[in-house]
Amino acid sequence: MNALHGLRSTIRGQIWLPGEPDFDTARRPWNLAVEQPVEAVVEAADAGDVAALVRHARAAGLTITAQPNGHGATGRTAGTILLRTRRLDTLQVDPATRRARVGAGVPSGRVQAAAAPHGLTGLPGSSPVVSVAGVALGGGLSWFGRAHGWAADSVTAFDVVDADGRERHITADTEPDLFWALRGGGGSFAIVTALELALHPAPSLYGGRVLWRAEHAPAVLDAYRGITAIAPHTLTVWLDLLHFPGAAPMVAIDVTYLGDPNEARELLGPLDRLPSPLSDSRQPMSVAELGSITAEPTDPSAGSSHAELLTTLDDAAAKALLDEPVEPLLSVQLRHLDGALARPSNSPHGPLTEPYALYMFGLPTDPARAEAVTAKQRALADALPTSGRKPFTLLNPSESISDAFSPNVVARLRDIKRRHDPHHIFRANFPVEG
Repeated sequence: MNALHGLRSTIRGQIWLPGEPDFDTARRPWNLAVEQPVEAVVEAADAGDVAALVRHARAAGLTITAQPNGHGATGRTAGTILLRTRRLDTLQVDPATRRARVGAGVPSGRVQAAAAPHGLTGLPGSSPVVSVAGVALGGGLSWFGRAHGWAADSVTAFDVVDADGRERHITADTEPDLFWALRGGGGSFAIVTALELALHPAPSLYGGRVLWRAEHAPAVLDAYRGITAIAPHTLTVWLDLLHFPGAAPMVAIDVTYLGDPNEARELLGPLDRLPSPLSDSRQPMSVAELGSITAEPTDPSAGSSHAELLTTLDDAAAKALLDEPVEPLLSVQLRHLDGALARPSNSPHGPLTEPYALYMFGLPTDPARAEAVTAKQRALADALPTSGRKPFTLLNPSESISDAFSPNVVARLRDIKRRHDPHHIFRANFPVEG
């Protein structure tokens, strides 16, 4: 405890210790269904503060878990100092070089807002509040992954604090193994304080959601299969089977197209031949508005998720998806992958050759409901043609890196961990140690 109280003479940022006001709020993860026990919470003022914390932890035999705001938390934090990096919020966009320098606490929505006026985009996912650094450390499945690959593939450099408390600039040339590991292998190796990434042209974007009553799900799924079978890499289409509390079940198509709206409407023509939808928000839009498509919550809440990668979406898979109601799940989402995601990648994941990702989400409002949600997720996964691995970025708290990576990749990540953090100063949400 003396070592923890010594933080106040080391850190310029804010510190919360057990029993102090707001400690429980400060340690709270994004997913409120996850209990996150920690010894202290530190909100670093800047990268120098992070370095000072690491040096203090190393000298005192303490362990650090880094999180900007708690996305991806698994609860494997007992005995650690929780480092919040939200105040590392530098953001610089250079339209001439199509590069951005992004602090570890910057959410993807801020990058999109800064890049949009220049006709550029990062590689954001569905939520604008997830940190860009967290997305990159997990690989990152983006709306534009079919056109540009993993979000991590666009990272050109990392600023990190290593296990000795040194601030370092890491590239593929200076530290190839560490650079490889950080581009999708998690936060076990160093604390990322900022990153540099390539931006991509986005002079025109068309996107939105179309929503129908659930009775039309077979026709919508059939149209989805036809569209994704021939979709160009600039078109991304997701299908959602939805059952919100207090509402009738529905089916939705979410779409983005990096190109002319007229081209998008032609590619999505099969949707217009379906029964009249409940709503249709498709329109030309800014890349800064991507978060409006799925309208995910922007405040912490409880949830239970399960992801799989599908090897096919044939007739048998389609039947399994629609055979039973979605309930007790809130949503069952199919994301079309392929495209640039299937190309070679200098990252732990490597190419993502499965054509679809399945993401199932439910609300564990009480123990019985939590058990029912988990059982439904397991049953649906067992009924579908899955590959046996999952995207690291979509792992749930009960899973490990072995669910995402091959044994050879896991062995390489563990070797990099031993060389760069032999004293286990850093503990990631999904530790490579097992």
